[in-house]
Amino acid sequence: MLRLIDATGAKPGTTIMVDGEAATVRSNDISKTGKHGASKCRIEAIEIFSGKKKIVAVPGSTRFEVPMIQKEKAQVLSISENTASVMDLESYETLDVSFSEEIKEQIAPEKQIEYWDIEGKKAIMRVF
Repeated sequence: MLRLIDATGAKPGTTIMVDGEAATVRSNDISKTGKHGASKCRIEAIEIFSGKKKIVAVPGSTRFEVPMIQKEKAQVLSISENTASVMDLESYETLDVSFSEEIKEQIAPEKQIEYWDIEGKKAIMRVF
């Protein structure tokens, strides 16, 4: 089920789809224009998977998709350059999941991790 949100309703901390990528809203500056003009929003968001900063200036009535985020726990089996082979702790299926540079040194075999599945893209977000 797809949820939509108006640009004026994109509060800081909300996750929205920007240019096909999931991003977390950091700030939303809403400005009212003249007598008959619509409000304008300047949304600053950070992409979840790449960490890139995105700034979007749109009319307040623009609608953004709100992605479904599934947070799952898994155990690391092996590690390669920028992906880890993990076993889901509920379904016991083996997956290859990418991770960011920030948590690379924390990941080790046998460690438990939390990975996020957003619209079919998976990434390790936390190490326990």
